[in-house]
Amino acid sequence: MSKAEKTKQFIIEKTASLFNTKGYISTTLSDITEVTGLTKGSIYGNFENKDEVALEVYKYNAKLLKQSMSRSFSEEFPSSIDKLRAFVAFYRKNWQPVFLNGGCPLMNAATEADDTMPDLKNQVIKSFEEWIIKISEVITQGQKNGEMNENIDAGEYASLFVMLIEGGILLSKTTGEEKFLNQALDRILSIIDKELNKHPS
Repeated sequence: MSKAEKTKQFIIEKTASLFNTKGYISTTLSDITEVTGLTKGSIYGNFENKDEVALEVYKYNAKLLKQSMSRSFSEEFPSSIDKLRAFVAFYRKNWQPVFLNGGCPLMNAATEADDTMPDLKNQVIKSFEEWIIKISEVITQGQKNGEMNENIDAGEYASLFVMLIEGGILLSKTTGEEKFLNQALDRILSIIDKELNKHPS
């Protein structure tokens, strides 16, 4: 990695929590220089403008979340049902550090990524699409393996899971009460056991 690439990565990592906590629009160049200890010239020497920093920070935050979540869908969990339960457990276990760092980066960016930040908006759309596709693939595999009800629409259930999780996170973050996220996660587990699982225990 070149010196310029290292500096760019340093800026992204140092401002990741800042953007996610304060917001992509509200974060100023002064905030960026303060948290990095770099001059405005150094920032603009590596990024065209603040929007470019915001976009790269979002990609970084989304990538970290994706990497953490991907473990739930790994071979560590042999069946598709196990993978979906591990996915729910991931959110149950990690809600506190996620909230301390400003909440879900996808949801936070989605609330700000309107037509004034089209590149960020497109990246957020891509992240949600990838998330839904990944869950849908797990469900589809479960249908092929004979674990899950073959009559259900995998994409529809994947979208529902994302909606429930994001809604639970939003209410819990806003109120400071964990119960809303837990209610959403409990509902997903109930759907997995009663609607998806072909062989409920």
